[in-house]
Amino acid sequence: MRALDLAIIAVFLVGMPLLGIWISGRQRSGADYFVGEGKISWWVACLSVVSAETSTLTVLSVPTVAYLGAFTYLQLAIGYVLGRIFVSFVLLPRYVAGQMTTAYNFLGKRFGAGLQGTASVTFLFTRLLADGVRLFATAIPVKVVLAAYGFEVSYFAIVAALGVAMVVYTFFGGVRAVIWVDAIQMLWYVLGGLAVVLVLMGKLPDGWFAAAFDAGKLQVLDFAANPLSNQYSFVTAVVGGAVLSMASHGADQLIVQRLMACNDVRASQKALLASGVVVFLQFALFLFIGTMLWSFYKGLDPVGDLGLSTNDELFAHFIVTELPSGLSGFVIAGILAAALSSSLGALASSTVSDVYQKVVRRPLSDAELLKQGRVWTIVWAGALIGFASLFESTKNPVVETALAITGYTYGALLGAFLLGLWVRKARQVDAIISFLVTVAVMAFVILGLKFTKDGSFTGVDFAKATKESVALAFPWYTPLGVLVTLVVGGLLALRHRTPAEPTSADTPPVPGAA
Repeated sequence: MRALDLAIIAVFLVGMPLLGIWISGRQRSGADYFVGEGKISWWVACLSVVSAETSTLTVLSVPTVAYLGAFTYLQLAIGYVLGRIFVSFVLLPRYVAGQMTTAYNFLGKRFGAGLQGTASVTFLFTRLLADGVRLFATAIPVKVVLAAYGFEVSYFAIVAALGVAMVVYTFFGGVRAVIWVDAIQMLWYVLGGLAVVLVLMGKLPDGWFAAAFDAGKLQVLDFAANPLSNQYSFVTAVVGGAVLSMASHGADQLIVQRLMACNDVRASQKALLASGVVVFLQFALFLFIGTMLWSFYKGLDPVGDLGLSTNDELFAHFIVTELPSGLSGFVIAGILAAALSSSLGALASSTVSDVYQKVVRRPLSDAELLKQGRVWTIVWAGALIGFASLFESTKNPVVETALAITGYTYGALLGAFLLGLWVRKARQVDAIISFLVTVAVMAFVILGLKFTKDGSFTGVDFAKATKESVALAFPWYTPLGVLVTLVVGGLLALRHRTPAEPTSADTPPVPGAA
């Protein structure tokens, strides 16, 4: 009967890209390929944003977080909602009403092409690493399924196959295909999660919920943990989560591209604000699954007691071994769907608009924009597959690994936008210097600063952390980066006597962009 599961997964992997191409229709211009010419409804963009930011990491790793801990991860979602409010009313109007194709066009108009290119290149490499983690996470359940059938397949081979499926609909359907596939797959894996909850309800003994409550597994707010070293301390999670959301949804082209595809500013704002509520509920669902798994497996260690390779294989192991045939395939297909939340369109649009056009120093025709967009979609697909194979050895839940990667650059990216908005005297050279200083400072902080688990500072150590030392909690990375950018850029701006005159990017936005 397990052949039914494989058939469902195969049909899904082939059918989803084809469905995306069919829905999107033929791409006729660069504006259509990159921003969908503003034809996406707000509710579709909302689901796409949720899928793009959570995807496989939510489905696989968040249950592991709850299994090993409690519901304190949900505090990050509270911060995410707060951060979206700022982006909706401060940054989005400048992007959408400003007829831009990438978030970094704003930096080009405010400071100049130099900072626009710097920010874009930073985004490209940050997104490459972060989405490499996401793609690797999707390979985990596939490997578990194939192993159950006696097939030992490398993570690289699985990642390559998923990458090919992802590039097909992005290449032919552009951002409209990406957004619609995101929306469909988000609904798919949420339905799969609800199905798992129903199955677990029938397998757990009476009183399991009370036992989990007594064991502290349902704790949401944590005011006792040290805010410097514990990422799930209330202050750390809410404040860090808010600023992280401001960066990810206001300065990361992956999300901004989806919001720019809406009809107007109001539709973009509705999509972003609604996505915060949906993300909160989705996190709660998969954390609840993790708590149910803790009750089902009686808290056994996933690696030491259950014989799994990593903690993140726990949910996939349950799906393969405990769900009935057909339903197992449906849930696995939903997890694979999350990998098809393509960042390739965002990578291609930023490359062409913010970097390539600056190199050739001339406006590109619609036909050239479309051609270059597709070329760079393929290039970034190959790079993404290569980078995804680098994360096989990670021991932390992959969701934490992905969030930590963004810590190096998110603060500098968001800080550059805020510097342009709040420090009127700041010039391009001030912004570029503060940007580079921030990236260097964050690398020093992330790799070198160590604390004890109770939060006491132990010094600087670039060697691997010991059991007695930990790094600064990752939610603080983005706020610290923003602070460094504003302080350095603000001090440099004091050299100037008059406010800077707004400049403009070297090339105009794509015709027809909304």
